[in-house]
Amino acid sequence: MSILPKGHPKLLNAWAFYDWANSVYSLVIASAIFPIFYNALFDKGNPYIIVFGHNFKNSALISFVTAAAFLCVALFSPLLSGMADYMGNKKIFMRIFNYIGALSCIGLYFFDLNNILLGLTFYFFGLIGFWGSLVFYNSYLPDIAFVEQQDKISAKGYSLGYIGSVILLIFNLAMVMKPELFGITGTPGEASIKAMRYSFAMVGIWWIVFSQYTYFYLPKGNSNKHKVNLAIIFNGFRELKKVWNLLQTEIPLKRYLLSFFVFSMAVQTVMLVATYFGAQEILWKDAEESQIGLITCILLIQLIAILGAFLTSRASAKYGNIKVLIVLNAFWLGLCGFAYFITLPMEFYIMASLVGLVMGGIQSLARSTYSKFLPETEDTASFFSFYDVSEKIGIVIGMMVYGLIDQITGSPRFAIVFLGVFFLTGLLLLLRIPKKALS
Repeated sequence: MSILPKGHPKLLNAWAFYDWANSVYSLVIASAIFPIFYNALFDKGNPYIIVFGHNFKNSALISFVTAAAFLCVALFSPLLSGMADYMGNKKIFMRIFNYIGALSCIGLYFFDLNNILLGLTFYFFGLIGFWGSLVFYNSYLPDIAFVEQQDKISAKGYSLGYIGSVILLIFNLAMVMKPELFGITGTPGEASIKAMRYSFAMVGIWWIVFSQYTYFYLPKGNSNKHKVNLAIIFNGFRELKKVWNLLQTEIPLKRYLLSFFVFSMAVQTVMLVATYFGAQEILWKDAEESQIGLITCILLIQLIAILGAFLTSRASAKYGNIKVLIVLNAFWLGLCGFAYFITLPMEFYIMASLVGLVMGGIQSLARSTYSKFLPETEDTASFFSFYDVSEKIGIVIGMMVYGLIDQITGSPRFAIVFLGVFFLTGLLLLLRIPKKALS
C-alpha cells in the first residue's frame, strides 16, 4: 500500500477512527459496567476484602489502584512523548499499548474475589494501555493533518468515540438487563454478572478489531529515524523543566495552572468515583433497579455534558473565562455539599444531571483558558504536555485522598464533601488571577 500524503481524507478519517475503537474502554469499563460489576461482587453488608494482609474497603481499594495507574502514566508519559518525537516507528508503540489495554479488558472476564490480585492487575494494565496508547495517538496529529485541519479532525475523533462507545454501552446494557434474550443462562443475578463479564471481553475485542483500520493507513511515524539514547528518552522531562522555568516569569499563567491543578483533581476524581458512590450510597429497591439507574445516570451525564459545554462556551464569550470558571467552581462546591445528603434514586438522577451540566463545561473551558494564557511560542506541545501531566498528578492526589477518607471513615460521603475543599481552594486561587490577564 502506498503511503498517503499528509492531509489526505482517508488518512485523517483513519486517525479519527481510533477514537471509535478505544473510547469504549473509557465509558464501558472506567465509567459504567465495571464499577457496577465490581460493587456487585461484594456482600452489601460487608464491602471489605483482605489484600496483602490489609483489610480494604472495596471502593477505597479500587481508588488506590486507579491512583497507582495514573501515577505510572504521569511518570512515563514524558518518556513516551520524548520517544514519540524521535522514534521512526511509533505505530508499533501505539499498538503495544493498545493490545495491553485491550487484552487486559478481556482479562477482566476472569475478575472475581478469589483471584482479586489478578483481577486488579488486569484493571491496572487496562488503564495503562488506554492512556499509554493515547500518548502516541495524539502525537500523530501534527504528522497527518495540517494546522487548519487539526481542530476539525480532532473534533471528529471525539464525536466518533462518543457514538461508538454509547452504541456498545447500550448493547451491553441490553445484555445485562435481559440476558435471557442473548442465551445467557443462570439465576437473574448470575446471568447479569455473566453478561457483564462478556461486556468486558467485547470491549477488548472491539478495541483491537476497529483499531486495525487506523493502523492500515497510519504511517510508521517520523521518517527520519534517530538512534535512541538517554538524551532522547529523557527529552520529555527536559521539555517539562523548560516550561516550569518559563512559568516563573508568566505570573498569570502560573496562577491559573495552580488553580487548574487544584480544581481539576476534584473534577476528575468525582467523574471516576461517581458510579461507585451511587452503587453504595443510594437506596435502590433491588439490584436490577441499581444497574438500570446507574447506567441511566452515566448516559444522562454524557448527554447533558454536551449541552453544558455549549452553554459554558456562550457564557465565557459574554462574561469572560475566569468569571465563568469561578462560578463553575462555586457550583461544584455546592454539589459536593448536596452529595452528602442524597439517598434516593431521584435525588441521584438530579445530581447526575447537575454534574453533567458543569462537567463538560469546566473541562472544555479549563483547557481553552490555558491555551489563551500561553505566551507567544511555537512550542505549544511542551506546554500541553505539562498541562496533561499536571492533570494526571492531580488525579493521583484526588483518588488517594478519596480512598484514604473512604477507608478510614467507612463512608464515601465524607470523601465527597472533602473534595469540596479543592473546589473552594480552586475558586480562591482563580480570584488571584489579574482581572485583565485575558484582555
